[in-house]
Amino acid sequence: QVQLVESGGGSVQPGGALNLSCAVSGIIFSMNAMGWYRQSPGKERAFVANIVPSGSTMYADSVKGRFTISRDNAQNTVYLQMNSLKPEDTAVYYCNANLNDWRGRRVYWGQGTQVTVSS
Repeated sequence: QVQLVESGGGSVQPGGALNLSCAVSGIIFSMNAMGWYRQSPGKERAFVANIVPSGSTMYADSVKGRFTISRDNAQNTVYLQMNSLKPEDTAVYYCNANLNDWRGRRVYWGQGTQVTVSS
């Protein structure tokens, strides 16, 4: 059974930083894109960033220049370094993994980790 376990959320003041991580465990044949999404109260889940195995990345305009996504292919882990955090970054952050397991091509999601930016 494939599982995604996130860590690193918490509460910070505006301008602060947090580093999220998401480790994928289980029997995986191959890992494709990995990414982060976030959901604020009353809003739909929104794309934040993703990264493919080659290292190419994409970011939402709202986080460009402040957030950095990276991955460790050997450990099937994806990270999100968040700097210069703003109150509007407050949300539950979810990681996802596009991979191939015994059932074929699948998309898995983490359980979510809360990030709160407040003075």
